[in-house]
Amino acid sequence: MATVIENPFIISGYESPKYFCDREAETSELLTTLRNGSNVTLTSPRRMGKTGLILHLFHHLQKTSPKITTIYIDLFSTSDITDFTKAFASAVLGKLDSNPVKVMKKLGSLLKGVRPNMTIDERTGTPKIGLDFVPGTENNNIEQVFNYLKNSGKECYIAFDEFQQIANYPEKNLEALLRTYIQNIHNVHFIFSGSQAHMLNEMFLSPKRPFYLSSSQKTIGTIKEDKYYAFASAFFNKQRRTLSKEIFDLIYQKYEGHTWYIQKIMHQLYLRKKSEINEDLVREVISDILNDNEYYYHSILHAYTKGRINLLKAIAKEKRVKEITSGAFLNKYNLSATSSVKSAIKTLMDNELVYRSDDGYMIYDRFFGDWLRLL
Repeated sequence: MATVIENPFIISGYESPKYFCDREAETSELLTTLRNGSNVTLTSPRRMGKTGLILHLFHHLQKTSPKITTIYIDLFSTSDITDFTKAFASAVLGKLDSNPVKVMKKLGSLLKGVRPNMTIDERTGTPKIGLDFVPGTENNNIEQVFNYLKNSGKECYIAFDEFQQIANYPEKNLEALLRTYIQNIHNVHFIFSGSQAHMLNEMFLSPKRPFYLSSSQKTIGTIKEDKYYAFASAFFNKQRRTLSKEIFDLIYQKYEGHTWYIQKIMHQLYLRKKSEINEDLVREVISDILNDNEYYYHSILHAYTKGRINLLKAIAKEKRVKEITSGAFLNKYNLSATSSVKSAIKTLMDNELVYRSDDGYMIYDRFFGDWLRLL
């Protein structure tokens, strides 16, 4: 039975093509690239919609080829090779088998230092495989997971999201280890996605790195304004409500087409049940979003020195700063010496509070930028 969606503007996860806006060209290109045997490196700023695109791609793959297996692995919260092994093994092992009892026996003999256990999913009532890991067996277990994939003979598509995290692990051999296994497994296709383009470019485009030129590069940007408006207005029209092109353009341009922020505002506007959506209602929605996040935003500022906070505020006021150490910018906002600003911007970028695009530096979280401009 299909899930009933009360609010069509999905802000987390993926539901179905009906609630997914456009990305037709990107989906087609990725399908062609993967089906022709090339792995893909997919980059975009965070919250631009790359995870949704991956899941949308998986939906199409499984619809056209039901026997394939798709696996999504989020590495954002991982910090070392142990975390990676847990995420990788837990996502893959058992996915290619239908009988949980056979899976338990297979895993027990396949992996050293792993204790499989079976529990019952409270929501569905179906058996669920869990894994307990013994430290120090990571390299062997990663190899065995690849062997499990290879020996299955089944066609698989695996997405490692926020793949650049592995470059921050204290263990520095994982890139070479993964490259060795990946180049020798031909029934599995890989997507390496992430939000830190400079790190992914270094990993895949530097001759010094193991993954050098081992995948096709793809960057995703904004959804075209007209297509996004047609998608959004159609849902309001079904409720006999009006979302004018002018109001949508105002939102789209304010957030420069950044998918999640537009989606969040559409989600909140849809909840309001007002027949006509005007600028006052949009301002009210944005104000409520900022108020809901105020405690979190204050907690961010409490973690930084006054100099870094002043730099954040200055970038927010400017919206985009081309030259972060220019005399005009430093003098306008009474900022510290150039060396201090260089140190501060590195910290803020490493912690993903500030993002650097080709057009300059900006606050990564658009709503946080709105809130900072009010201070």
